[in-house]
Amino acid sequence: MEHLKQKIRTIPNFPKQGIMFRDITTLLKDSQGFQDVINAFKERYKSQKIDVVAGIEARGFIIGGALAKELGVGFVPLRKKGKLPHKVHRIEYDLEYGKDVLEIHQDAIKVGDRVLITDDLVATAGTCLAAADLVKKVGGEIAECCFVIELPGLHGREKLESKGYKVFSLVEFEGD
Repeated sequence: MEHLKQKIRTIPNFPKQGIMFRDITTLLKDSQGFQDVINAFKERYKSQKIDVVAGIEARGFIIGGALAKELGVGFVPLRKKGKLPHKVHRIEYDLEYGKDVLEIHQDAIKVGDRVLITDDLVATAGTCLAAADLVKKVGGEIAECCFVIELPGLHGREKLESKGYKVFSLVEFEGD
């Protein structure tokens, strides 16, 4: 998967000073790169019992929607505050550079569904931990959390694994 790393752009000091933003839009616009990402995830999860893929706003929608289609399962969006039209559960959580709110429809997942959570990147894991809490709140079981990119220096994997979640990523970038 090292070839995917070459297709990911790094933008210094975004969204604030000192952050090295790993931008997957350059990977997504590359048809072979995008297909390689989806194929790698499909290969990993095709023989596992996954009932639904939950994608974290916004890049998790892109990866998660495509992956759900390939796996033949449904897709559930985990959205920012105020974006879902029906009854929601919400959680406020810390980011590496602030706070945010994530929401899920109360009826999005059936009790006992095995849910694959996906996003473009795991850094400090605050967003993914919030997503997992929401999925569990509506009765889902977390099958795994998968990411295109992992920033191991920020210890997100360790935080997720300490809560009992499995983690999978395709590429790593050292530093933040």
